[in-house]
Amino acid sequence: MSAQLGRPARGVVGIAARCRCGNPTVVATTPRLPDGTPFPTFYYLTHPAATAAMSTLEATQVMPELAALLEDETVAEGYRRAHEAYLADRSQFGEVPEIDGISAGGMPTRVKCLHALAGHSLAAGPGVNPIGDAALERSSWSPDVCRCEDPGAAVREAARSA
Repeated sequence: MSAQLGRPARGVVGIAARCRCGNPTVVATTPRLPDGTPFPTFYYLTHPAATAAMSTLEATQVMPELAALLEDETVAEGYRRAHEAYLADRSQFGEVPEIDGISAGGMPTRVKCLHALAGHSLAAGPGVNPIGDAALERSSWSPDVCRCEDPGAAVREAARSA
């Protein structure tokens, strides 16, 4: 993960989603980092190709199109439920008053960060976060195709550590 991020990973409690080859795609982090900083982004996208794909979507103005999907009551309700599921997942690792009721990515009413929304979709699985799912569908990256610089590195490292 640190190699993917280009810095030491902080507050990681687990790998929430993996690439087909076993490398991390999404990590789960504590709601309060070791230095005491509140951190609402429980699901953090780490895979470089996935991160680049979400950055491209944001740069090409896809966010307003995805935000417009919230005008559909069914999508808006699914997004609200995604927000609640996100909060429930994070609460298992502690409550942080400073971020009480705050999830990530603009949920439950806005589309603010596709990285966070895609990370949630990858961790929770299809059908949980409709906007994260839509971002993944529109992106050039797919969880079904490995695009890692070092495929299987995480699996090999885990085997060496066992």
